[in-house]
Amino acid sequence: MKNWKHIPAKMSLVKNLILSLGIYVATMSVSCSKDDEAEQPAPVVYAEENPLAKYYETTGFTTSTDFINAGDYEFGLAFTPKVKGKINALVVKLPAVNSNLRVTVWDYATKTVIRSETVNVGSANTEIVKSIPELVLEKDKMYFISMNSNDWYKKNKPDNSNTVYPVTAGNIVFSEYRWVSGTAQNWPTNVSSNYNAGDLSFKFQQID
Repeated sequence: MKNWKHIPAKMSLVKNLILSLGIYVATMSVSCSKDDEAEQPAPVVYAEENPLAKYYETTGFTTSTDFINAGDYEFGLAFTPKVKGKINALVVKLPAVNSNLRVTVWDYATKTVIRSETVNVGSANTEIVKSIPELVLEKDKMYFISMNSNDWYKKNKPDNSNTVYPVTAGNIVFSEYRWVSGTAQNWPTNVSSNYNAGDLSFKFQQID
């Protein structure tokens, strides 16, 4: 005859083993999950870049002349990011006050406006920084940034000779300086290599 009195004890032992195994698996899952979380690298946050100073250094445009009420022009620089990034702010400095300075970012290939902003230059000879909703720029795509003003600094070499493009300034590569006369938001059709009229720049931040 079978010994039935030992069956409850055996079943209790099996239940305890199953319960212990379940606790062990759950504990290991939590431990592994925590390890996975701990191993996730912190996201890289890149520093903002203002490429204008490096541009002037590389071009040799060290001579500066103030032009005030000297005629209206749309003028600026063509540039290409070497990495994907974004413009977080516009940076402007003029020899005169301008409460309504129009700054435009263009798609160079299509010559269409991507973004247009108004900057209040409330003080002459003072760097003005205007934060803007981020403007994402693609790697290796050419853009153009311009302003429309009748006041600017003319920067050139002491001997007024041409600079050599392209000019690399950090993650930004400048290709040329362009200009056209008038107050309209027109694509600048003229190219000059022996000076830059400014100062107009931006804060660029790599995101990829």
